[in-house]
Amino acid sequence: MKEKVFLAVDLGAGSGRVVAARTDFQTFELEDLHRFDNPGTDLPGGLVWNVLSLYREILTGLKIAVERHQGKIAALGIDTWGVDFALLDAEGRLLGLPHQYRDSRTDGMEEECERRYGNARMYMQTGIMPFFLNSSHQLLGEAVRDGAALREASHFLMIPDLLGFWLTGRIAVERTNASTTQLFSPITKDWAWDVITALGLPTRIFGEVVEPGTRLGMLRDVVAEEVGGRFPVIATTTHDTGAAVAGIPGEGDYAFLSSGTWSILGTELAQPILTEEAFSIGWANEQGVNDTTRFLRNISGAWLFQECERQWSLEGDKASYTERNQQTEGAPPFLAFVDPDHDDLKSPGRMPERIQQLCRDTGQAVPQTKGEILRVVLESVALKHRLRFDQLRHLTGKNLDRIHMGGGVINNELLVQSISTSCGVPVYAGPAEATACGNLITQMVATGDLPDIAAGRRLIRDSIPPKVFHPQDPGKWNEALAHFEKL
Repeated sequence: MKEKVFLAVDLGAGSGRVVAARTDFQTFELEDLHRFDNPGTDLPGGLVWNVLSLYREILTGLKIAVERHQGKIAALGIDTWGVDFALLDAEGRLLGLPHQYRDSRTDGMEEECERRYGNARMYMQTGIMPFFLNSSHQLLGEAVRDGAALREASHFLMIPDLLGFWLTGRIAVERTNASTTQLFSPITKDWAWDVITALGLPTRIFGEVVEPGTRLGMLRDVVAEEVGGRFPVIATTTHDTGAAVAGIPGEGDYAFLSSGTWSILGTELAQPILTEEAFSIGWANEQGVNDTTRFLRNISGAWLFQECERQWSLEGDKASYTERNQQTEGAPPFLAFVDPDHDDLKSPGRMPERIQQLCRDTGQAVPQTKGEILRVVLESVALKHRLRFDQLRHLTGKNLDRIHMGGGVINNELLVQSISTSCGVPVYAGPAEATACGNLITQMVATGDLPDIAAGRRLIRDSIPPKVFHPQDPGKWNEALAHFEKL
């Protein structure tokens, strides 16, 4: 088959990139075309995203793609983080820069949701846990303050939908990202109109919802002229976690683990789980490819490691990755534990000191060396995965005899091995580029070059074979789990 090129715009809440995949549909090869920063900006009106700059950077990446792969580009897809959105007027004009999910206008909105509708009722309608960053809380914050943008708005678009609109002229919201808003029903696969009305939000702004893999249209004439080529834009799996899960090439009955700063553990289901128990424990239902539900829970992943390294680097210790691994391996096992998701560990700054203080406060041995601190983090993160893995098996009733893991954390093989041993199942690690891979194979199915997502996942396995980690002496980890759970 003739080689084709598919383009993925992959945006995170810190950086972005344009990636090309060259493929003959037997294997594929990824190529970074353009990388750029995505810093949040603190303006007098709040914390915002500079989406105009992001759009210009995307156009720069598309120009590079056309220069290198003229005539071979089959499609483009965009994925981003969830929950954040833009408001447009009736003419499609942007009503202010989109706010960041950490903007303070969500303060007190969980309580306001409880008063207006009830957080447990919202969970039963949307499958999403109450959380300060939810789109529902952001919009309610605007409504409570009688924000001008919300009064004037005619359209609500998630960030990838906004960028897709600017590229093609079509206004639509893709389903996997819509499901992160806490305003979407996993049962009807449409907006949760009762919730929207009860919160006092304008129903007029919530428009067409399209499936992942929907062709939005060709590049607008002015865009095609600027970048030097014309090709279709696909509403791919636009939520980055949804894309990552699509790009983790598992088969059969397995748990997925998309792991970066956050670990997102879950499994794909035919139907959501909307029980009181799932709500009380904190599991969410997001939409995925193939009309699936991604039943999942967030765990602090690389965050503690990253923050420890950042602090030590500020202090002048810039040890290599290999040196840190040696320090960690040489430290005594099971010295102490911390809950990786403890409130005291959520903000940046002085992370090693705060880990030590938590150990002190809980009457445990206090790690002194950098290796000991990292060993405490490593084992605590792995044990938190075990706790959530057991919950996942219980809530779903599934055996889940292995974990398929994607994302950048697979490069930390000590942690991957610890997760395998702690959970007592093999971990299939790869690809590190799971999000871009899921974006790309959704496009390939949409263009008819692949028959389905299963074929796309086979293509990923053939191109990037996973590395398998097997449990090693899980008995000691089971003993440690009992102590960890008491914390």
